[in-house]
Amino acid sequence: MTKQEFVEQIEDLVEMDRGSLTGNEQLFNVTGWDSLAVMSFIGMVDELLGVTLRAPTIANAKSIADLVALVADKLEG
Repeated sequence: MTKQEFVEQIEDLVEMDRGSLTGNEQLFNVTGWDSLAVMSFIGMVDELLGVTLRAPTIANAKSIADLVALVADKLEG
């Protein structure tokens, strides 16, 4: 999975149109990013990438780029 495909998965998760996120957005500005989205993100990352993330780790993320950085070693390109 590429970084762009990962960001598209986040868009799907928060029910945004594809291409809405550039990766630089602050999470507090992302419509639909809430506690339910965090739990869904944890499940998505586990299912798609085989990475187990804990909620406190995600709580430290402030942007989409921070979320990508949490799994960067599992992404292509």
